[in-house]
Amino acid sequence: MTITQDDVAFLKSAAGEALLERLAAADLSEGNVLRLVTTLRKTYPPELVRAGVEMAQLRQRAVDKFGADAGRMLFTREALEQASDPLVRRYRAEVVGRCKLVDACCGIGTDAVAFAQGGAQVIGIDLEPVRVAMAAHNAEVSGAAARFEIGDVRGELPASDVVFFDPARRDADGKRIHDVERYLPPLSVIEGWAGREVIVKLSPGVELEAVERYGGMVEFISVSGELKEAVLWRGGRHRGRQATLLMGNHVLHWQTERVTAAEAARLGEPHGWLIEPDPALLRAGLVTDVVERFEGWMLDPTIAYFTTDDVPDSMWLRGWRVLDWMPFNVKRLRAYLRERDVGRVTVKKRGSPVTPESLIPQLKLKGSGAVTVVLTRLRGDPIVIICEEQPTSR
Repeated sequence: MTITQDDVAFLKSAAGEALLERLAAADLSEGNVLRLVTTLRKTYPPELVRAGVEMAQLRQRAVDKFGADAGRMLFTREALEQASDPLVRRYRAEVVGRCKLVDACCGIGTDAVAFAQGGAQVIGIDLEPVRVAMAAHNAEVSGAAARFEIGDVRGELPASDVVFFDPARRDADGKRIHDVERYLPPLSVIEGWAGREVIVKLSPGVELEAVERYGGMVEFISVSGELKEAVLWRGGRHRGRQATLLMGNHVLHWQTERVTAAEAARLGEPHGWLIEPDPALLRAGLVTDVVERFEGWMLDPTIAYFTTDDVPDSMWLRGWRVLDWMPFNVKRLRAYLRERDVGRVTVKKRGSPVTPESLIPQLKLKGSGAVTVVLTRLRGDPIVIICEEQPTSR
């Protein structure tokens, strides 16, 4: 549902807070909501009940991103989906530090709050009054000294050192927008912000060719091995591409100023270990650098797995000890696993059309052992690599 300004005003009132407090302790599962709504309509108008239930459900979903603060914040469904991981918000705020910052398309203010808590003087601007009202509320309950105003970022922005730009990447029907010039507003709006450092939050699947004309540096950020987002840093000395890994209190960077494809790494058959790079390295096009750093071999020029004699000691990588490998053939693989009393397999794949759901039933295993089976390619030909069940920990 769409939350209106009247809904926001009610939810911030004493009556609204009482309703949200009641809903925080309620069963909001799909099977119970209708009965709950029926009961609440005896006390509140239907439209306010809908707004309250929607907000209570969003607060529950927001706990992973906002912790205990989620129970006091206001959200829209779209803004919550687009909100950054808490480690990413904290990391960006630490990089920016103390400065004057404009949060263009601030939404409900979650990034603005993080920047303000990191020491920046923040002005958040958004075209939608409901989001601005929510942003002001979220800053207040978080104790962040950020201010917000309604405005069109395609016009003149207030003076600042830095502009953080988070355009909408879904259309009115909720479908993802992949073309950066169809973002709302389009990426080209940053051309009018010369003389300032500009930070643009992008989709992790952004086409690198689409942003090359803007210069600067494209950074891909993963949290504990899960790719979260891409960021364009424009201005200052930012150049090339960078992969960033956030893991607990660790912040790791892998950077190159090269924006063209590197020479292909050497190829080789599976050695002692099968290595999988962090997805931020993959998206930043840094796999060749990694393979060279750890003296490995690529299995195929188009496949991101590589192989090494020894397991690398790096938080950027996961490794599986290789037990054996062979050209892919279901009958041969089934016989091999049965001979070794394997009854359970974990199937990984990269560059193979075969799915785990189709392969596992064909193996018909009954043994007591367990392995990881990796479906991939060696110089273009399909192979299967049999590895120990568990990878090395990061």
